Amino acid sequence: MEIRLDCHALDVLMPMNLQADAAGNIVHVGPTLAKTRPDGYFRSARLFELFRFKRPREVASMEALRLAAGTPLRLYFRDDPQTQLRGEVTAAADGGLLLNLSFGLYVFDAIRHYALHASDFATTDPTMDMLYLVEAKSAAMDASYELNLRLQAARIAAEEQAYTDTLTGLKNRRALDLVLARHRRQGVSFTLVGIDLDYFKRVNDTMGHGAGDVVLQHVARLMLDRTSEGDTLVRTGGDEFLIVLKDETDLDAVRRRAVEMIAALETPIPVPDGHCLISASIGVCSTGQFNGWEPAQMLADVDSALYAAKRGGRSRVVAYVPGVEPSGEDPDRKAARLMARPSPPAAAGGGDALSARPLR
Repeated sequence: MEIRLDCHALDVLMPMNLQADAAGNIVHVGPTLAKTRPDGYFRSARLFELFRFKRPREVASMEALRLAAGTPLRLYFRDDPQTQLRGEVTAAADGGLLLNLSFGLYVFDAIRHYALHASDFATTDPTMDMLYLVEAKSAAMDASYELNLRLQAARIAAEEQAYTDTLTGLKNRRALDLVLARHRRQGVSFTLVGIDLDYFKRVNDTMGHGAGDVVLQHVARLMLDRTSEGDTLVRTGGDEFLIVLKDETDLDAVRRRAVEMIAALETPIPVPDGHCLISASIGVCSTGQFNGWEPAQMLADVDSALYAAKRGGRSRVVAYVPGVEPSGEDPDRKAARLMARPSPPAAAGGGDALSARPLR
């Protein structure tokens, strides 16, 4: 029993069908195949004028194509874009031929070129399964990408937190070790500026740790305002700080900046219920002072200069001198190293503290 399908039925079952009469004239193409070319492109055209057969190679006539029934076909358009197609051919009742075509492995290129959608393919076409798999893979990859971004952001945040002092927002000692190691590896020149707050203990003792926290945050802001983007600011301890001045080795310039910072720190600091007065002792040490340096030794040297400033009367700047103990007894050498500032007046009530009593 012979079943004949009209063009509409063929278009539903095989949206990329192509029908040619016995002479090779194209008499009908399915809707998806029609989308691959401008309107009227296939009308009254001859099959072999539009397509070149890649397999079987000898197919160049209707008779040869008829003999290829049951053989997989490979063909492509002669003009651009030369989209490759695969298909099969069968004889039609009127003596012509019916080709059922598909894009095969080139379906994704075709979808992009011709703006095709799922409705352009037969529901039984394996292409649909491929499209669903690709869509599912794409969705999974997008979700994985978003997850990776979130994980990366969380990792960066965790690393940042691990290297940051939570109270002041400055770097901590762990971050300092990494910075110095990197500078050592890359041969970067720098100056270390060690800062120890004077009279800070009296702030905590008389006005409470809340006021002390405000003071520390104020100090951090002053440091940020007086440094550059490439510098590293570190809170190394309770009231101790360190600045790594990248590419700066001029000790005279550093001394001037340090004196200015002490003056800024001695400005009354507003806190709840009053104001606080503090100062600072500063030690400096530069890579330019050495033929070679190691992080641990540089830190020891700047600490030595810092505590020499403390012992020298506070509110002072001391530059480390290689080969000379900063606390040595030679007064001439000591005078050359120290840039002393007048000692601050004692707070009301006596003692050496600079913490002001609360202003009511």
